[in-house]
Amino acid sequence: MQLLVFGNAPESDRFIEPLEDSGLAGVMYEDMNDPRGIALLSWSDNPDHFICRVRPFLNRQPFAELSLKPEYTMIGRTYALGHEPNLEEWLLERPGKVVTDREWRWHVWYPLRRRGEFNTLSAEDQMGILREHGRIGHSFGEAGFAHDMRLACFGMDKNDNDFVIGLIGKELYPLSACIQAMRKTKQTSLHIQEMGPFFVGKAVWQKNKV
Repeated sequence: MQLLVFGNAPESDRFIEPLEDSGLAGVMYEDMNDPRGIALLSWSDNPDHFICRVRPFLNRQPFAELSLKPEYTMIGRTYALGHEPNLEEWLLERPGKVVTDREWRWHVWYPLRRRGEFNTLSAEDQMGILREHGRIGHSFGEAGFAHDMRLACFGMDKNDNDFVIGLIGKELYPLSACIQAMRKTKQTSLHIQEMGPFFVGKAVWQKNKV
């Protein structure tokens, strides 16, 4: 999945028809923190897709007139922890379904990098730290407040981040509250070196498989 963020788009409606005609699956956002900003989230199981289809599309009008905000560019791959009941659904089907749910239009995306010391911990200690962190996310999900998207970006991020995190919700407040609650976990308070920048947007166009 790749997120690209742009400026110089005060009228977002004019970009929807070209997206519909493009044949791409994706999400277009209006940027909450930039009244002239939009963003495009796209995905594929083939990385050539971003070079051979997304790149040429964005270099045509009307997208070609936009200014890219490279500090917000995020890309990552889905991954599994080993306890997912349906691996194919988790890796290939769920991401598109979650981000294109028309009732869940508030999305927050951010990268993060763990401190190197985390990798020296035993597998048991790592799992304990991750379970504490994960319980908070699960509680928000089970209550119907937020879905999460976890992407690994090792070797693909210009700032050497480890992961891209997406939080998807019907309202913005629970997403902010989830991030706030996670600040108290051992993972965030002790083992995260850097988080952000944060992109906050509301989906105005969503399309899954074509």
